[in-house]
Amino acid sequence: MKDVLSKFFSNNRTEEKPQMKISVYTSLDQNMEYIKNQLFHASDLKWRSISFNQSKGLIVFLESLSDLQKIQQEIIKPLEGKSQGNVDEVVTSVGITKHSDLSEVPQALIQGNCVLLFEGSTEVFIIDVAAVNIRNISEPANEGIIRGAHDGFIEHLMTNLYLVRKRVENPNLVVRYYQSGKATKTKLALLYMQNLANPDLIKEVDQRINSISLDMTLSPGFIAEMMEDNPSSIFPQILLTERPDRTAAHLMEGRVVILADGDPSALILPVTFFAFYQSPDDYHSRWIAGSFVRLIRLVSFIIASLIPALYIAIIGFHPEILPENLIFSVKSSIDRVPFPPIVEALIMQITLEVLREAGVRLPSRVGQTIGIVGGLVIGESVVRAGLISYPMVIVVALTAISSFVAPSNEISIATRLLGFPLMILAALFGLIGITFGMLFILIHLCKLECCGTAYFAPVMPLRMKDMKDTFVRFPIWSLNQRPHDPHPQKYVQERNSRGWKQDDPGKE
Repeated sequence: MKDVLSKFFSNNRTEEKPQMKISVYTSLDQNMEYIKNQLFHASDLKWRSISFNQSKGLIVFLESLSDLQKIQQEIIKPLEGKSQGNVDEVVTSVGITKHSDLSEVPQALIQGNCVLLFEGSTEVFIIDVAAVNIRNISEPANEGIIRGAHDGFIEHLMTNLYLVRKRVENPNLVVRYYQSGKATKTKLALLYMQNLANPDLIKEVDQRINSISLDMTLSPGFIAEMMEDNPSSIFPQILLTERPDRTAAHLMEGRVVILADGDPSALILPVTFFAFYQSPDDYHSRWIAGSFVRLIRLVSFIIASLIPALYIAIIGFHPEILPENLIFSVKSSIDRVPFPPIVEALIMQITLEVLREAGVRLPSRVGQTIGIVGGLVIGESVVRAGLISYPMVIVVALTAISSFVAPSNEISIATRLLGFPLMILAALFGLIGITFGMLFILIHLCKLECCGTAYFAPVMPLRMKDMKDTFVRFPIWSLNQRPHDPHPQKYVQERNSRGWKQDDPGKE
């Protein structure tokens, strides 16, 4: 009975057996037959005969993935120009390797390489001739800034590595390659500063990447879910960015970065809650202006998550909090509405989310029209119909605007989701419910960790020196220490000072 149940719940799954090594055959026909069978006689599998060292050879490639001009210029032309010699010396391609395992050939062809086989030889040459079709480097649409660099990552891993290395021209910048996804074989790159990143952090991240077991890894979002300490939390624990300058800044603080081929996002870890509300504009502006804007962002988090719940609690339980003149204005508006405030808020919030999602999915020109016209028409119509009160429309509009202020889309989504349980608590228990809800959120933030780093640092544990770049940004010349949350090898930075001024506060 136990065997029957285990067979039933196994869902008829079978473990994929590791591929056995197969030695290269001395016969070209046998080798080609094996390659054709492994690729299921794909129509884009092509080959060309060639003669070299008085032996018959074959150049095998997938025309959909290989650069035909590279094959002609770097392989065929050099081999036809010389009748004898060493293949790896005659072929002008930089990426040429010699293998004796035939089972590696299908995967090499899928990666865009071509394969060079010779009659009577038990070795095969794998040559890098992959076609590169990439889009131009442009500014990220989700992380626009006013001042500073306007380039962003694209879907090509090597281009993204170039963008980072151009900003961090330092031999201590280390790049390690990984492969993730048994079926997709997605190429990953781990970046860190050898002289800054904590060795324990590097070891931990390396272990987590190697422990990922997936059939496909299509985006860094897959990797983030597999690596987060608490994936069930509403708060993102790994920062995603498409900006090379932001990535370089975090590398210089001792953090690690993960890039994936085929996606324009970089994963940065470990990070804290406050890192999601920091923007490159904070450092490109004067420190007073940058501090003011950052405070606005943090206040917007409180507004977006708390204002609807406060409105529900005040109208339903504590109307005496409002000034006397305001009470009559609000009461005259809500008396015409047949629903309690919680139903009003849920209707408007859900409608707003539907409009937001429609604006994202529709073409850009139509999407903007839907967002503006839809919001105005629906908002005015529901008020005139007596379904929603005017104060509720104002509250929901203020909430929506505040949720857009966050520089990171992940934290913006988390903020919007936080509003729903707080509204329910406000409808049930009033201000007491909101208080307990906020305490629960605060406790949760204090308990969260990211690769051994406290998520709510430097507030908990409290570290006053790191406050210089948390709620506000102090002048650059006063930021002489790196943040302590990634536990870098070197806390003290190069002494920041204005050397031309003798009484400069940054000088000793």
